[in-house]
Formats: sequence, C-alpha cells, structure tokens
Amino acid sequence: MTEPTILAIESSCDETSAAVIRGGKVLSNIIATQAVHEKYGGVVPELASRAHQQNIIPVVAQALHTANVNKTDLNAVAFTRGPGLLGALLVGSSFAKSFALGLNIPLIDVNHMQAHILAHFIDDPKPNFPFLCLTVSGGHTQIVLVKDHLDMEIIGQTTDDAVGEAFDKTAKMLGLPYPGGPMLDKTAAQGNPAAFSFPVGNMPGYDFSFSGIKTSVLYFLKDKTKDNPNFVQENLADICASVQYTLIKTLLKKVVQAAKDLGIKEVAIAGGVSANSGLRQALQDYAKKYDWNVYIPAFQYCTDNAGMIAITAHYQYLKGDFADQYVSPEPRMKF
Repeated sequence: MTEPTILAIESSCDETSAAVIRGGKVLSNIIATQAVHEKYGGVVPELASRAHQQNIIPVVAQALHTANVNKTDLNAVAFTRGPGLLGALLVGSSFAKSFALGLNIPLIDVNHMQAHILAHFIDDPKPNFPFLCLTVSGGHTQIVLVKDHLDMEIIGQTTDDAVGEAFDKTAKMLGLPYPGGPMLDKTAAQGNPAAFSFPVGNMPGYDFSFSGIKTSVLYFLKDKTKDNPNFVQENLADICASVQYTLIKTLLKKVVQAAKDLGIKEVAIAGGVSANSGLRQALQDYAKKYDWNVYIPAFQYCTDNAGMIAITAHYQYLKGDFADQYVSPEPRMKF
C-alpha cells in the first residue's frame, strides 16, 4: 500500500500530540501543551506523565475528527519510542499498543530525533539527498548526514550540554520566565549582538561544547552586578543578543566546516531550537554567503509534534518496518 492512513502519537516530553497522515500528507496535527510546568521553571517528569494521561484521549479524538478519518480507516498506529522522559513515553506507547491491538493493525515505533529531521518532508520544498541537518533541541545538538529517509549518520554532536539547555539556563540566570529559550530569543531581537563578547566553543571535528559559555556568562554576570546591581536590568536585551549571537556562531561554524569537507550544498535545521529567529535568519545569511540551499521547517513542525512522527511512520510503513506488542520505550534511544 503506497497511501497508508496512519495515526501518530508523540509524548516524549511536555507536549501531547496526535496526527493523522494519509499517503504522506499530514491531515491533522493536534498539540496540547502543558502549562503546569511554568511555576517550576522547567519540566517536571511526573507532572508531564499525568498531563499526558489526561490529554491523550481528547487529543487523539480531535486528530481523527480534524482529519475526517474514522479509526476503522487506519492502517497503522505509530508512536515515539524515544528518546525522552520514560514516564511520558510510557503513556504514548501504552496507548498506541492498545489502540493497534484493538484494531488488529500494525504498530510502528519511531525515533524522535530522526522524526525531527524528516519533518522536512511534510511540506515543500523538500531537501535533496544527501543533505546536512543541524538538529538542535533542549536535549540534543547534532550534525546529521542524511543519505535517505531512513539512512542517517551523526557526524558531530555535543560533548556536554545541548544548545537548548545553554539557552534555557542563560535565560534563568537573567531572570527570564519559563520557557527561557524563546524568551531569550524575543528579548535578543531588541539588543546589540556585538555589545558583549563570549567565548565560541572549539571542539575537534564537528563536535560541540556549550558548558564553557554557560560558565562564562555566570562569571560575567557576577562580575558586572558586583559593581552595578542593576546591570542585568539595564543591559538585558544586549546580553541576550550577545549570548544568542555566540551560540549561533558556535553552531554554524561546525556546519560550515562539515558542508565544505563533504562538498554538500543542501543544509537543513530541525528541533525545537530551529524555531529561534536568530538561528533561522543566520542560516539564510549563510546560505547566500556559501551558496547553500537551506531548509527551515514551519514553526508547528519545529517543536515536538506528532506530524513529524507521522511522516517518519509513513516511510517506515512503506519499508515494512513494524514493531510488535513487546516493544518498550527507550529514554536514551540512539539512531
């Protein structure tokens, strides 16, 4: 079957999402966010699991309704197997397994990080193979060589913190509300990226390190507020812009190196941090400078969503890549 109808479920962290895809076309992509984490300044795993339990049935029902698809029309059910929070993954995987078993249709387990990359195949324009994808999120920073839909190789990754964590922790140091990364991005738009200087990480090969810049920002703030307690408030936009500039420069420096070494002109970004306006603009600027064809996903497919799980499941279905009822979540799942 070349046009299967698949229900996909995403529950790796703090978004409960369901999507329906038919023949590679996403018919619905419903996302329920979890406001419960705001007062804690970060995701609380147990609260995330409970929220998934509350949200999953109405979200799936809405996805089917929006797509105008009956459950008996489905050819398979897909879910995120990992990586992610174990309790959150268990909610999605348990629901998907039960749903598939009840309908007596195949089950498809999807790698969350591969799905972020394949989000580029939901809408046009689509990248040509091979291409490089900079995958950036709160938990991952990777440069991936994508040879085919289901043939990918990580050629560079962070040796410590992910870039999303660097954004979030810097935002926390500056007193910005949760979610920190998007708030830092918004504030940076009003600032001068050349106002302050922070170190650009320089790891061997295509790898990254972001622990250094976090430490640098911490000592910078301690030093400046010692003389002027109001320093952060008076220079907030410039600090945000300078930190964001440094993080983006660190990321794209390695992408430029990899693209040059491998002779690749097709470059994409994916993951939650790909929603960052500074990174999106910088990639466009680099495209002109290095004559790249660049691919940036729509905002709804940057952060965690079931649409990207659905498109990945579509290609796995065509390949006959199914799971059995004994499949378990893998919080640290690799490619």
